[in-house]
Amino acid sequence: MKRIHFYILAFAFMGANLVVAQDNQEDKKPQGHINNNKFRQLYQEFATPNMYRTASGAPGKAYYQQQADYEMEIELDDKNQKIYGVETITYTNNSPDDLEYLWVQLDQNVRAKNSPARLKNGAKIPRLERTSKFVGSYVADPFDGGFNIDYVKNSKGKPMSFTINQTMMRIDLPQALESGDKVSFSIKWRYNVNNHVKKRGRSGYEFFEKDGNRAYVIAQFFPRMAVYNDVEGWQNYQFWGNGEFALPFGNYKVSITVPADHILDATGKLQNRKNVYSKEMMKRYERALNSYDEPVIIVTQEEAEAAEKDFSNKKKTWKFYAENVRDFAFASSRKFIWDMQAVDINGKKVMAVSMYPKEGNPLWEQYSTKAVVSTLKTYSNHTFDYPYHKAISVHAKNQGMEYPMICWNYGRPSEDGSYSERTKFGMISVIIHEVGHNFFPMIVNSDERQWGWMDEGLDTFMQFLAEQDFAKAHPESVESTGGKYPSRRGEPSKIVPYMKGGQDRLSPIMSNPENVYQLGPNAYGKPATGLNILRETIMGHEAFDHAFKTYAQRWKFKHPTPEDFFRTMEDASGYDLDWFWRGWFYTTDFVDIGIESVKKFQVRTRKAGGGSFVYFVGEDDDRYSKEYEGKSVVKNDENLKEYLMDNFSAEQRATMNDPKYFYEVAFNKPGGLVMPIIVECTYEDGTTEMMEYPVQIWRKNDNLAKVVIASEKKIKNLQLDPKLETADIDTSNNMWPNEEGQSDFNQFKEKKTIKQKK
Repeated sequence: MKRIHFYILAFAFMGANLVVAQDNQEDKKPQGHINNNKFRQLYQEFATPNMYRTASGAPGKAYYQQQADYEMEIELDDKNQKIYGVETITYTNNSPDDLEYLWVQLDQNVRAKNSPARLKNGAKIPRLERTSKFVGSYVADPFDGGFNIDYVKNSKGKPMSFTINQTMMRIDLPQALESGDKVSFSIKWRYNVNNHVKKRGRSGYEFFEKDGNRAYVIAQFFPRMAVYNDVEGWQNYQFWGNGEFALPFGNYKVSITVPADHILDATGKLQNRKNVYSKEMMKRYERALNSYDEPVIIVTQEEAEAAEKDFSNKKKTWKFYAENVRDFAFASSRKFIWDMQAVDINGKKVMAVSMYPKEGNPLWEQYSTKAVVSTLKTYSNHTFDYPYHKAISVHAKNQGMEYPMICWNYGRPSEDGSYSERTKFGMISVIIHEVGHNFFPMIVNSDERQWGWMDEGLDTFMQFLAEQDFAKAHPESVESTGGKYPSRRGEPSKIVPYMKGGQDRLSPIMSNPENVYQLGPNAYGKPATGLNILRETIMGHEAFDHAFKTYAQRWKFKHPTPEDFFRTMEDASGYDLDWFWRGWFYTTDFVDIGIESVKKFQVRTRKAGGGSFVYFVGEDDDRYSKEYEGKSVVKNDENLKEYLMDNFSAEQRATMNDPKYFYEVAFNKPGGLVMPIIVECTYEDGTTEMMEYPVQIWRKNDNLAKVVIASEKKIKNLQLDPKLETADIDTSNNMWPNEEGQSDFNQFKEKKTIKQKK
C-alpha cells in the first residue's frame, strides 16, 4: 500500500520560536527579540576555533599538552594502615608559555581533619538516624586522612617554596620554567589510609573481622601534577569529592613494598615477576598467556584462605613501569584470589585479570574476567584497539572506581554463596563500566573535574552497548530475563522520571559535578540516553558510529573539551546537531510532543476557466458543498484519479497512487525540546505503517506542526513515539483517538466553543 505525505507547517508568525516582549505600556507597540530559534548555531556557546582546537573538532597544528613523569618508592604499612612515599616528578613544559609556578594536587586532603569538604553540604537535625552514623557525625573524632608533606626539594636536594591551599599545592619556581624546558623535584609524604567501607572514599581498605585481614585498593595516594592547557591554564579547581580528576600523561616507574604474603597488582608492567611469584604461580601465568577461552587461576581460593591465617613480618617489593598513562593505582592483600585470561584485540594479546577475596565467590570466579574480556572487545570495536597490555578488575565492597589498567568493583554474594539476579547484573555492569573507563577518560583524557559527563556519560553509553554484547556472548547469563540484558541506563524511557522532575532540582548536563543535586542521572544517565537517541533515532548506526569512532581516535592520549566532541560528531557525520546539543546538554528542557487534532477531509474538484481546481473540504464543513451546489463537482470517492489524469503524462499516470482519504494531523509541543515526530499509523484493515518526520519540521514554529496524509486506506488510530525512542515525559497525549474514543481535536473544539459562548 502506498501513501502520499504532504508537510504543512502552521505558522503563528513567520519568525521561528517568536517570543514577543510585553507591550510597551505607553504606545502598545510590540518589542523586538533576539534569535531564540531552537535551530540556531552554537556560536554564542562555543569558543572561537584557533590554532590549538579547530572548528572541525580536531586538535590544531599548535595543540600541545604537558608531560609529567614519576619515579616513586612506596611502602604500605598494613599493621598501622599508613602509606609512605617519596616521588620525583620530572615536568616538561610543552606549552608556549613560561611558567612561574607549578600546581600539584593533594586529593587526600579532602579527608583532612579541617577539610572544608566536610561542611560543604550543610546539615539539619534528623528525626531518626542509625547509631553508627550518629557516632561518626557527633561523637567520634574526625578521621585525619590528609597528606603530611615532609619536604619538597629540587634536583640538587635544596628545599623549594610551596603553599598548600586545601587540596592544591603551589610550588614556586626560583626562575620561570621556559617553554620546552623540564624541571625535576622531589616530594616526601605520608598519610593514614581510610576504611573505605566506613569512611567512604574512592580508595582505602576493607577490614574483614572474621580473619583480621584487610584488602587495600589504593589511589589518589601520591601528590599528582595538575593539568595546564590552552583552555584555562592551570586546572586547579579544588577537589570537593564529586568532581573527579584532571591529569597529564606521563611515564611511571614505581616500587611498592608490602607484606611478603600479599598479592599485588597495579597500573603498568610488572618488572620483577620471578622475584614476587612462586614457581607454581609462574607456571600458571605462562598457561594463562595462551588461554583465550577461559581464565586460569594464578592464586587459588585454597591458597588465599591459607595465607589469611599467617601474617608475615617480612616484606616484598613489586616493581612496575607504565608508559603514557595519566595516573597510577594498585591493590594489595593476602586475601586475593587471582585469575587471568588472554584476549585477542585485533592480533594484539591483552590480559584480562581479576582479583577478589573468597567473599566474592562463586560470583566473581564465574563472571568477573568474562566481563573484562567482553568489555575490551566491545569498546575496541567502537573506538580504538585497547593499547595497554592488561585490564584488572578488583573486588571491593561498595566500590566502583577506575584507573589506568585497574579498577575496583562491587558485587558480593551472601555468606552462603547465594546471590540474586540483581547482585549478579549489578556486578557485571559495574565491571563493564569501570573497565570501560580505560577508554574514557584514561585514554580519551577529558577534564573530569569540570565536565563529569564527558567520561561518565560517554562511558555509560558505551556500557549500554557492551551489556548487550555481553548477553550475546554469554546467553546463559540472561536466561532469567528472556535473553535481554537488564540495562539500568541508556534506554530513553528510563530517563523520563528524572526529566520530568522538579526544575529546582535539575541542572543542565553542562554543569560542574559539584553543583548538581542528582549526579547519577545528570552526568551518567542523561548523556548516555542522549547519545542513544542520536544513534538509534536521529543519525542511525552508520553515521553515529563513524563520528563517535572519529572522536575517540582524534583525541586518544589527548585532552578534549565538550566542544571538541560536539564539533567532531557533526564534522564526521554531516548532521547539524546544534539543536540537540543546546536542548539536551545546555538546558533542563524536556520532550513532550502530542497529537492536538486529526481532521478528515474530502477532495472536490471542478474545472473553470480552462483549468482544474482541487478543494479540501472538512467532513464537518459544508461550505464548499453550498458554494458549488448544482455545479460540476467531482468528489474523491467518484474516482479522483481519473478526473485528474489530464494533468499528467501517461508515464506519470502509471506510477500514481489513488488516495481516497485525506487527513490533516496537528502536533503540539508542550515540552521545550524539539525532536523528530515518529508516528505509527494503524489502518482500518489492521495493517500498520511507521511515519517519521524530521526534527526540522519545528524549525519555523516551536509550538505547532501540521502534516497531511493522503491514504488509500482509512486510518483507525495514530500513536506518537510507539517505541518510546525520544524520552517523551507525557504519553497521555500521544494517541488518537484518545481513551474516551473522542479525538483530542474534538475535545479542543468543544472547549473553544464553550469559551466563545461565555
